[in-house]
Amino acid sequence: MPADDTTDKKHQDDDLTLRKPESQDGPRVHQLIAECKPLDENSVYCNLLQCTHFADTSVAAELDGDLVGFISGYLPPKQQDTLFVWQVAVHEKARGRGLAKRMLAALLERDEAADVRYIETTITPDNEASWGMFRSFAYERRMPTEEFILFDSRLHFAGQHQDEHLLRIGPFNRDDA
Repeated sequence: MPADDTTDKKHQDDDLTLRKPESQDGPRVHQLIAECKPLDENSVYCNLLQCTHFADTSVAAELDGDLVGFISGYLPPKQQDTLFVWQVAVHEKARGRGLAKRMLAALLERDEAADVRYIETTITPDNEASWGMFRSFAYERRMPTEEFILFDSRLHFAGQHQDEHLLRIGPFNRDDA
C-alpha cells in the first residue's frame, strides 16, 4: 500500500502499516475490540466517531490488509497538552511485536500532537497488559508517571464495574516521545 497523508510514514514496514483511521474502519474497529477482551465494547456508531472526529489522535494498524491494532484517543477540551488514550486494542495475531507502543509513539510524532506534554489513560486494576505496556512506554523514555483512582466502582459504576485508575505519563517534550 503506498503511503499517503494518512499513513504514519516512519511507522511502516513490509507487512505492518500504521495510519489514521477512516470512516469505513468503524465496523472493523468494533470487531477488533470485541476480539480483544477485556476491552469494553462500544457501539459501531461510537467507533465511527472515533475513526472520524478523533482520527488525528487515533491510529489504525494493518497487517496484510487486516486491522490488527487500534488506539483511540483525544485531546480533552480543557487539557490541550494531554493525549487521553481511550482504548488500545491489539489482535492476538499481532501481539509480541511491540505494536501498542509503536502505535502510541506514532501518535506522539504527529503534528497534531505538537503541544502534547502528557499522556493519560484509565485502566482497571486487573488489566496487567495495559499496565505493563504504558509503564514500559514511560520507563523506556524516562517519563515520570503518577496514578490515582479516577472513577470509583461504587460512586461512578454502582458497583457494576471495577475502579478505573488514571495513569498520567509526563511531562515530556515532544522530542523525548
